[in-house]
Amino acid sequence: MAKQAKRRSILPGFGLSLGFTLLYLGMLVLIPLSTVFITSSGMSWSDFWLTVTSDRVVASYQLSFGTALIAAAANAVFGFIVAWVLVRYSFPGKKILDALVDMPFALPTAVAGIALTSLYSQHGFMGRILEPMGIHVAFTPLGIIVALTFIGIPFVVRTLQPVIQELDLEVEEAAVSLGATRFRTFVKVIFPSLIPPLLTGFTLAFARGIGEYGSIVFISGNMPLKTEITPLFIMTKLEQYDYAGATSIALVMLIFSFILLLLGNYLQWRAGRRVTLG
Repeated sequence: MAKQAKRRSILPGFGLSLGFTLLYLGMLVLIPLSTVFITSSGMSWSDFWLTVTSDRVVASYQLSFGTALIAAAANAVFGFIVAWVLVRYSFPGKKILDALVDMPFALPTAVAGIALTSLYSQHGFMGRILEPMGIHVAFTPLGIIVALTFIGIPFVVRTLQPVIQELDLEVEEAAVSLGATRFRTFVKVIFPSLIPPLLTGFTLAFARGIGEYGSIVFISGNMPLKTEITPLFIMTKLEQYDYAGATSIALVMLIFSFILLLLGNYLQWRAGRRVTLG
């Protein structure tokens, strides 16, 4: 019996590729993150606990995670609509609108923060309209949500677009021909296939929002116990040369972020498994 021809690959073999992968991830991810644990270990447990549970730090946790969660949820809704429109409809200026989705990626976050602050401040274009109605955006948690929504929407749109493009239109037409309404077709046929990528986009936007700094530092106002985010508080600790305190707070953020990412990946796996089995 003739031996099967050995499969050729452009890339090197598994051993070399795996070694390069582990080296690359180790140098860029594992080693930098391990310094957070090493530096924090220099503190006693009581000092560590007092640092990460002070009123100012807890308020920054609540603000960072809460605003990131709200912004990611808003992006999940409106990002889905944007992705659907860009894929399913043709209209003048579609390519320009599609390119604008990537603007938060290309725009420096500090520039985005300054622009949003100028727009929503008391004397800004939108601020002059919203302030008389009692809606204060700049220097409030609402301003942080606006900034996080701005920088997070590309994650949802770009995750959903290719999946929407691959949806089989014949399945939708078959559902309609069998008497299903457009709403029922969307809920029973279309949306289940989009849940895994939607959760992926939500998780990415949420993770980006937790660690965002540049676009928030201007529009938040940085008021302790009110509009001070955790990344800014870490920067304050570093400016005071309190490296152990800064890394201990960063360690808590890292642990919470890792748990939330694991939860997001588990939900994606469950949703994808349900779609496959269903």
